[in-house]
Parts: sequence; structure tokens; C-alpha cells
Amino acid sequence: MTVDTLAVETPSDVADTPDLMNSSAAAAPETPDASDAASAEVAKPKKAPAKKAASKKTKTLELTLTVTGTADGEWRAELKQGTTYLARDLAVAAAAVSRAAKELHEDLSTPIDEVIEEARAQQAAKVAALEAELEAARKALADLD
Repeated sequence: MTVDTLAVETPSDVADTPDLMNSSAAAAPETPDASDAASAEVAKPKKAPAKKAASKKTKTLELTLTVTGTADGEWRAELKQGTTYLARDLAVAAAAVSRAAKELHEDLSTPIDEVIEEARAQQAAKVAALEAELEAARKALADLD
């Protein structure tokens, strides 16, 4: 046995078949009656929501921001669009790199902050070594007097 099924369609205002809900009203003579008017209003199908136009594919803009840092704590940035450089070899403060990474995403800020902290520790050790060398030089100078 074969059964044909039809998809349920959304009702519309335009119909090519008579409205079965109002068939008694169509057969009755046209006399103003409050109950017929009320039932006709209830039986009217509501308009189907307007279909949205097919959305256009959003054009994406691809920019590549490269931030490089050194163990000395110097940071540089460059910005490319495709193969064209929009900005090149810009000096950037480590604090600005850290803030920008935090604004973008925590997964970016954590490793960047670790690198910055390591560079800070190396610089602090370098300063301590230079201060010790400077103190030794001052002592040597004082011994010469």
C-alpha cells in the first residue's frame, strides 16, 4: 500500500480555494450579524511572517599582527594585510603588549605575560650585576686616591 503525504504549508492571505471555515457564511445571505462578523474575524488566517532575503556572505578582513620581543624586553610590531605591510618595525612597550593580549584573550595573555616576566627577571639580574660592577669600580677608584 502506498501513502502519499504532503508537507504542511503556512497559510497565506491569497487562496485559490474557498475557505472551509467560512463556508456557512458564504452560503448564507449577506445580512449583517454580529456573531457572523466575530466568527469571520476569528477564522481569518494570520499573515505568515515575511521571509528574510537570503543573507549575503560577510566579507572577512584578514590582518596579520606580528609582535616580537627580545630577552632585553624590547618589543616590535608589524601589521600586514595579505602581502602588503601596513606598518613595520614599530617599537611597542612591553606593558602595552601585555594589556593588548589581556584584551584579546586570556589564552594569549598568559604565555605573553610569562615571557615578559622572564625578560623582567633577566633585566633585574643584569641591573644587579651592573650595580655590583659599578660599586666595585667606585671602590677601586676610592683606593686610588
